[in-house]
Amino acid sequence: MAQSEVSMEWALIKQLTGDVSQWTYRKDIVDEESLWANFRAKLNQNNLAVLDGEPVTDAEFHQIREYMLDVAKTPYKAALWLAGENGEAVIPLTREDAAKGTIHLMAVSNREIAGGRSSYEVINQFVSDKQDEDDRERRFDVTLLINGLPMIHIELKNQDHPYMDAFRQIKKYSLEGKFRGLFGMVQMFVISNGSNTRYIAADTGSNLNERFLTSWVNKNNEPVENYLEFAKEVLRIPEAHEMVGHYSVVDAERHKLILLRPYQVHAIEAVKQSSQRQESGFVWHTTGSGKTLTSYTVAKNLILIPGIDKTIFLIDRKDLDQQTSISFKAYAENDIIDVDETDNVHDLLQKLKNKDRVVIVTTIQKMQIIMKRYNSEAKKDSATAKRLHGMCIAFVVDECHRTVTPETQRELQKFFSNSLWYGFTGTPIFDENKRQRKGDLARTTEALYGPCLHNYTIKEALHNNAVLGFQIDYKDSVSHDQLLELGEKLQVASADELANMEPDKLEEKVFAAYYKNVGTDIYDNDNHRRGVVKYIINKAAGKFRLNAPQGEAYEAILTVPSIEIAQRYYQLFKEFIAGGNVSSAIREKCVDFPKIAITYTVTENDEDSLANQQAMKESLADYNEMFGTKFALDSLQAYNTNLNDRLARKKGRYKQRKEQLDIVIVVDRLLTGFDAPPCAILFVDRPPMAPQNIIQAFSRTNRIFDKSKRYGMVVIFQRSAQYQTAVDGALLLYSNGGTKEVSAPTFAEIEKDFMEALAELKSIAATPEAVETIMGDRSAMQKFAKAFQKVDRLSGEIQVYQEWEDKEFSDYGIVKESLTEYGGKYHNVIEELKTPTSDEEPVVVDIGYEIENIRSVTIDYRYIVSLIQNYMPREDELIVEPIEDTAIDGHIDKLRETNPALADVIGGFWEDMKKDPLKYKGLDAMTVIETRIEEIIAQQINTFTQEWCAQKKDVLAILNTFRKGDKISLVTDYEAYKQNHEGVSKLKYNRKAKDAVIELIEKIRPLREK
Repeated sequence: MAQSEVSMEWALIKQLTGDVSQWTYRKDIVDEESLWANFRAKLNQNNLAVLDGEPVTDAEFHQIREYMLDVAKTPYKAALWLAGENGEAVIPLTREDAAKGTIHLMAVSNREIAGGRSSYEVINQFVSDKQDEDDRERRFDVTLLINGLPMIHIELKNQDHPYMDAFRQIKKYSLEGKFRGLFGMVQMFVISNGSNTRYIAADTGSNLNERFLTSWVNKNNEPVENYLEFAKEVLRIPEAHEMVGHYSVVDAERHKLILLRPYQVHAIEAVKQSSQRQESGFVWHTTGSGKTLTSYTVAKNLILIPGIDKTIFLIDRKDLDQQTSISFKAYAENDIIDVDETDNVHDLLQKLKNKDRVVIVTTIQKMQIIMKRYNSEAKKDSATAKRLHGMCIAFVVDECHRTVTPETQRELQKFFSNSLWYGFTGTPIFDENKRQRKGDLARTTEALYGPCLHNYTIKEALHNNAVLGFQIDYKDSVSHDQLLELGEKLQVASADELANMEPDKLEEKVFAAYYKNVGTDIYDNDNHRRGVVKYIINKAAGKFRLNAPQGEAYEAILTVPSIEIAQRYYQLFKEFIAGGNVSSAIREKCVDFPKIAITYTVTENDEDSLANQQAMKESLADYNEMFGTKFALDSLQAYNTNLNDRLARKKGRYKQRKEQLDIVIVVDRLLTGFDAPPCAILFVDRPPMAPQNIIQAFSRTNRIFDKSKRYGMVVIFQRSAQYQTAVDGALLLYSNGGTKEVSAPTFAEIEKDFMEALAELKSIAATPEAVETIMGDRSAMQKFAKAFQKVDRLSGEIQVYQEWEDKEFSDYGIVKESLTEYGGKYHNVIEELKTPTSDEEPVVVDIGYEIENIRSVTIDYRYIVSLIQNYMPREDELIVEPIEDTAIDGHIDKLRETNPALADVIGGFWEDMKKDPLKYKGLDAMTVIETRIEEIIAQQINTFTQEWCAQKKDVLAILNTFRKGDKISLVTDYEAYKQNHEGVSKLKYNRKAKDAVIELIEKIRPLREK
């Protein structure tokens, strides 16, 4: 029998407060009043000197309370305040005695972890106050307080429930506005069913994304799932305070709090220990697992080590407009460390010479200029040169092989003889793929930086859901039979010899002979390229997920071997679209697909410069027309930044379909160090790359994004056999022997799974209508729900394979309409399963599962709300420009066709927001709308119960369980009704009341079933 939630709570509290832990259990803190009283006591205790021995008065505490309520409006605003000045969050207080002026009270210090004025307390079963009589009282499971502030909240479910039930509960509480007041300070949520435990950074309810739930692994990358083991590793002191104090980052660009993943924490600790030993090294974290964030936190922590004078984060000049530099500035904006981006060489020199302990972000090119200057005869013996030579500098290098060559690193090490080097890479260079020999220069990562301090491979990242695996399709325009025929014709070998050759060797020999005879690559022709264009536009809808709600489809990168071929592809795409060749099926899914752009490096004085500049001018004109921008050749850096932002969709405006790109054509740009979670597809039309470049390029696609994105999808259009060999080798090299785990199942495997799932579904209910016969049988209903969820998941997965191009659902004995009907019945089953039974039989199916693929997509409620959120003023905005967006008006009108009640709520909010946007400053649109909906529902129920003299609990029970055709049993008070309604018989009254309940259901259901 599963352990009860109550016993789990007490076991967790015992774990936290026992042993050598510094957590103290406070059974007296159970509600808002006692929570605020405790916080007041902490402030008085920790600020005796500042308060001059006089505790805060009631009037002063009212002032403090108002300040804290403002700070805790959103998790992001709370995180900004907690970051504080030099790691200390303070509260300004004007004393009641005017002569004492204004003072600042220390609330939380990240410099006093596990000591000083920091206190650690555990509370449980905290009761969140009702905001009004229609609000629901909520009890929180276990919460951890630091200096009286709730910082980590834990929701538990027993093992009869999936851990996701705990996550959904937190989301629900958040949307209900329960994480307000001091509970608005929570920075970390932990969910567990005892056997599976996850954590996530706090966010508003609508932004909590289950894809970012993180499981813990220990230093050896072994999973820690049990909730008590998790508590030992993560929630004891100092670890818990470090997690929310040192291992959290505030992203100013996205207005998000980020909690580091376990492997990032272990890597940072490993670098810290290495620096204390004055040793260099490198960190191997698979591409896509957040290396920039890890390297940022490493740089931030290194400057705190007394023996290090400066930390320099090195980037290459061509990366200045890239995400590494942008991300650093976004992370550092509200941090305890100043990250100085050097504007020029003089500025860099001044920062190196002064005694400020800062992290300097600069380019390798500026460092080389300084070295050249102070290596010259005139300055090599100067005081500045001697000072620079003697400094202990820690160099942090993200994408360490692209940024610093072995030659440059040797120069820097010679100049800064007391330097430490920490390289970060997702693709180390090993003996198997070492660089070409160049004198005695280092040829591998270890030779360049020192030992690997921490590794985290694709295999481990996949296991921990930090990245996705790869689904690779080979769509070659040259078939195996054509290869054999061509080999004979070119006299490469005899027919028998050709037939017995390994496929990759056959390609290699035949294509070499073809090039020798014809003088061009076999794939370098427009026939081949037109086939690629046709496939990408008309045959890859499943990969792009074009049937997704507006603004949620995926995007792709097409990589080719040269700028000339990239330009040709761009023209061919334009010709294909202009020629009306986009299929009607694609147009039905997405009317403006595809939107294409191109990016490459434009030089000034090379042989091809003029042609490249002219081609880029034309593509910039197209881009400007598409998005209303004004980029020109002299603003290419700004164009590239804009294109990067558009692809990354991290800024609110780019979540709108009208601001999105579908395909960008590149040679090498964006194939390393570029993070765009919506990018799900890489199209490859170029010869095989080196192992490290294959992994880097493929890894543009495997960032976590949404529930439907299960793999990074790669389509290779040439040299399929050679690529297969190269890809297998690269995956083997970089996945620690786990290639099978890295690659997606084959189409045959997915097809088999889908057919089996479909057969299982039909064995439970042969037709959608047959589902009605199992209603009431909870065991059969759960089996049906599980089977349907499997069919839904696999139906989405199977459609991304190229083999699906020639398939239909009817090939598997079912039509799409029937699947949609099954989906409707599934919703009824889930509603029934949500109703508790008297014997409390555990539900073993995930009742919170959302159908992803078997549904008709219209204008999506969440999408409209996300568009409105883009216009919600940020907390720090004082002036807001007038709001006008006819697209949102159009979406609301479209929604009104299918759900007028919901459209009216959203439309009313949208109009109100446009009139007075500052009224909604710093708020979450989804929470505001959900609150309005609940207020409307409560008002309608109250009106009904008063008019028909019914009990609210009875009406709520009917609303939650009623299905079309059900008999209604409504408890009413005829005698009370009769007092205000003369001449109505009891029979007529009962009939009318039941009709009114059905009318009420029809009003309310559309507001809840979105």
